[in-house]
Amino acid sequence: MNLFSRIKNDLSFARKLSGILKMTKDIQPDSPVTIADEIEATVDRSPGTTAFIFEGQSQTYAAFDERANQIAHWATAQGFQSGDTVAMILENCPDFVAVWFGLSKIGVVTALINTNLEGDGLSHCINIVGSKAIIAGGEQAKRAKDIQSGLTIWDFDGKSGEDLTDTLSSQSKTRPDAGVRSHLRGSDTCLFIYTSGTTGLPKAAKITQMRFRGMGRTGIALCGMNGDDRIYNVLPLYHTTGLGLGMVSALHVGATTILRRKFSASAFWDDVADNDATLFAYIGEFCRYLLNADTHPKETSHKLRAGFGNGLRGEVWAPFVERFKVPSMREIYGSTEGNVALLNLDGTVGAVGHAPKWLDKKLGLAFVKFDVVEEVPIRDKSGFCIKADVDEAGEVLGRIGTSGRQAFSGYHEKKATKSKILTDVFEAGDRWFRTGDLMKRDRDGYVYFIDRVGDTFRWKGENVATNEVSDALSKYPGISLANVYGIAVPGIEGKAGMAAITVDGGFDLNGLHAYLAQHLPAYAIPLFIRIQPEAETTGTFKFRKVELVKEGFDLTKVDDPIWFADPEEESYIKFGSAEHKRINEGGYRL
Repeated sequence: MNLFSRIKNDLSFARKLSGILKMTKDIQPDSPVTIADEIEATVDRSPGTTAFIFEGQSQTYAAFDERANQIAHWATAQGFQSGDTVAMILENCPDFVAVWFGLSKIGVVTALINTNLEGDGLSHCINIVGSKAIIAGGEQAKRAKDIQSGLTIWDFDGKSGEDLTDTLSSQSKTRPDAGVRSHLRGSDTCLFIYTSGTTGLPKAAKITQMRFRGMGRTGIALCGMNGDDRIYNVLPLYHTTGLGLGMVSALHVGATTILRRKFSASAFWDDVADNDATLFAYIGEFCRYLLNADTHPKETSHKLRAGFGNGLRGEVWAPFVERFKVPSMREIYGSTEGNVALLNLDGTVGAVGHAPKWLDKKLGLAFVKFDVVEEVPIRDKSGFCIKADVDEAGEVLGRIGTSGRQAFSGYHEKKATKSKILTDVFEAGDRWFRTGDLMKRDRDGYVYFIDRVGDTFRWKGENVATNEVSDALSKYPGISLANVYGIAVPGIEGKAGMAAITVDGGFDLNGLHAYLAQHLPAYAIPLFIRIQPEAETTGTFKFRKVELVKEGFDLTKVDDPIWFADPEEESYIKFGSAEHKRINEGGYRL
């Protein structure tokens, strides 16, 4: 991009950003407006508009509000007070939204529990936030009962606890007096949303009133959402993208949400086409699943004008748009708990956002040089961090301030909160939020995700970005998914690359090494390939790596077939006990 084009592009972005900042100007820590106030205003504007389409049934905004009012009156009758926490474990459904909306009407905080959890993980998430009760349904209610938490379980099905559906039927549908929440301010906690737990037990992130309201504005800004839109949302509502970006934005403008319990590649295009969806919320991995799926007769006969979400990799983006004829994909970068948000408002393929360098101070952003071995930002002789160069991978930081945009509420656990704050970054006493993500920014100001801190590893004196390797693997015929990670090899510095892949009938291992040699530096070619029947992911489609790293290439722990990049053969060979012994004895020149 030449200088004139860059200036023109930057000015266009600045105008759009100015509009977004104006739209969020009133969202401040001391604001008396709550998410409940905003949604009630939508109900009053559009009572007869369809709020939800779910499993063949429709629910208007007025009916949705009445259901939430019943929740609020029930909670009051139980003695719950403003500031109390109630845990909710429900699959996607209109009642999921009605519960947290109803509880928020009286200032009760909802803890949104991952529906895939059970046992110790489930118990941890319920207890760590001091839950007073559990609201659940179906299999999730049974799991809650199994952990014997000592808390009352209110079960929508009435099989594993108190019958909540029956109890709600006798509750008033009228709104509780808004005065019961008049003391709440923007800095008060509205929800707990948990980190995905790919590296240990989940942490409970505090979602304040102002942050929750801001999430909705972001969704609106990304794709110009309005009340005429019909949004297909299959993302888990216990997570930020599904709930904040996808759901709250729709509730704010009075749009219709087409809801499904969980993502289904086979049902996706039927749902989108048959319900006249105009927008859909995504996570990058489910776009990859759709791209890997067989052709569907309705995959181009839809009314979609855009998709919006995060995690869409460049190698999936362009083929997805071309095959499915979706006019635009709008990418955002952000984390559940963080104060850094990047927006890709013009659809530049592969970019997680646009952040011209001259806007860093306004946005509160910094890209700093990073030591991938020690996993800390690099500091100069004076002890301050060093800004990364153009096209250099560095950790992204967000300046912590008092405004709504720069506030960092952290986690329920103080220790976890402290671990995400970096001090004395550019001057003594300043405080910055650590995203834990490595990114690079090009000369035009577009930002590209490189890797999570801890995922990038060092091998043969070079830094290997797992996402770069997985991108290359995913383009090889027959590989459906590729999960790349670094593992220790006895007697050798650094970590060697290993990839757990899932394949289909078109996969030919014989050509893989030669293909990778053409597309990756020699040091980045995975030393080991593990073929799994099914990828292990979290409820939000993030790859699980902790157990894979622990198992490594240990044949006593791994039942899946493993292939080894023999340096003498320059190809992948079947990895057996002889190769295992030779590696452990240092018999290969790796």
